[in-house]
Amino acid sequence: MKGKTWKKYIRKHWWKYVLGVILVFLTMMPLYVLIEMSLKEPTDLASRLTWPNYIYFENYIKVLKENNMLNAYKNTLIVTIGTVTVEVFCGCLAAYPLARKQTRFNEFIRSLILAIMMVPAVSVLVGVYSILSAIRGINTLWALILITAAFGLPLSIFLYTNYITSIPRALDEAARIEGANYFQCFLYIILPQLKPVTVSVIIIKGVQAWNDYLYPSYILQKPELYTNVLMVKQYFSSTSSNFQGAAACCTVAMLPALVAYILLNQYFIKGAIDSAVK
Repeated sequence: MKGKTWKKYIRKHWWKYVLGVILVFLTMMPLYVLIEMSLKEPTDLASRLTWPNYIYFENYIKVLKENNMLNAYKNTLIVTIGTVTVEVFCGCLAAYPLARKQTRFNEFIRSLILAIMMVPAVSVLVGVYSILSAIRGINTLWALILITAAFGLPLSIFLYTNYITSIPRALDEAARIEGANYFQCFLYIILPQLKPVTVSVIIIKGVQAWNDYLYPSYILQKPELYTNVLMVKQYFSSTSSNFQGAAACCTVAMLPALVAYILLNQYFIKGAIDSAVK
């Protein structure tokens, strides 16, 4: 774009840049407050917008050593990996026939999936808790994995269905002519092309499982089973809340999700665009 054309474009669309700067500022401000609070001493009563004069790393040391954060990391990692595995495996398998067979029944199932996505998880909390109590699922990680995956499957199926719909049917037909059965068509033709949408599902559902609070707070009642979010909650449960320790705990807890998003960002954007409603 030439110089004059660029200046003309800037004068015409200046408000977009101003709006962009404001949105970036509003997004980064909580992150800035979180980091600078985590580096302050508990006795530091200065403004929460003021960067500390002395960097205090004891908050992070206490979080990692005294508060069993590493065990919470392990529990959170088990729940996240288990949830994402179930959602990816079941989501792509369920989406393939929904995308390839245009029948009234499949259309009804797709509509039902969209309807289920609108149901708040808290609205069925009592029923789910009663069932888990009856099957001895309280204070178990496997119960939390199944519940989290069940609530996340509708969106995963929706994303996979839209993505598979964009893949030409001619590939399936060519494989069937060569003698491949239905499952082989999916395994060798469709599955290798699902990398972008799979990364999108991993990031969306992985972050959701990593940060989930509602069901872990009811299902995981033993401290040795606490996840990262429940560890953060402890800092606000005492008589005098330790905001500096909570900030350090939040910072440590969010790092894996942040690193995963940065590494998989390009695949996430491509998968999200290709999975959009056509």
